[in-house]
Amino acid sequence: MPFAKLADVQIYFEWNGPEDKPALVLSNSLGTNLSMWEPQLAEFAKHFRLLRYDKRGHGKSSVPPGPYTLDQLGTDVLRLLDELKLNRVYFCGLSVGGATGMFLGANAPSRFHKIALCNTAAKFGTPELWETRIQNVQSGGMKGVASAVVERWLTPGFRASHPQETQTVLGMLEATSPEGYVAACAAVRDTDLRQSLASIRVPCLVLAGTHDTSATVADAHFLFERIPGAHYVEVSAAHLSNIEAAVDFNRHVLQFLLA
Repeated sequence: MPFAKLADVQIYFEWNGPEDKPALVLSNSLGTNLSMWEPQLAEFAKHFRLLRYDKRGHGKSSVPPGPYTLDQLGTDVLRLLDELKLNRVYFCGLSVGGATGMFLGANAPSRFHKIALCNTAAKFGTPELWETRIQNVQSGGMKGVASAVVERWLTPGFRASHPQETQTVLGMLEATSPEGYVAACAAVRDTDLRQSLASIRVPCLVLAGTHDTSATVADAHFLFERIPGAHYVEVSAAHLSNIEAAVDFNRHVLQFLLA
């Protein structure tokens, strides 16, 4: 299995697409693994060599003791790029993956051609919200929160008409290490990028989901208005727009990356 052995973590990664295409890193949301990008593989791999990875504490990556920080999540990406001898890449992140993209755009702009920030925010909710989530997982495991999370991540209509996709998302959440999830929740709880946005000097797309209650349209507009030269698009979806509105998501992200 392809693992990058970094300083304090082993990061699992997979390649998809032709080796002669430019590299596009795909960064997952909280509580998922790299399989969340399945709806993008066929279209994105026509133009890019896709590098998917599991963040620390998730999927097949190792679970170092928490709490984690956004700085760690971003540095893991940079060390992964170094390990794979990738000097400059494209990046697409969703939710905390998008926050990771903002951190990278502000702190390592020379490593990125363009960054797509999808269903994300400079600050997610309140510390109290995340403390409650952490306590619920510590007391009841992932199954204690997974169903409620999926209800926020996918609209009722999509869940009703796409039971298999919904079950796949639920399964990803339930399979996530509780320790890794709690440690990453702390990173999301403590993330506040509001003062960093103006320093991003990488071309950015801000993609919002009309029905997203986790990273709202207002959150997306906040990013769009403060990241220099940012582009904005909106799709009819909740939080996992790459799954719920895959056709529109793919079209908008590729139009931006390939322009």
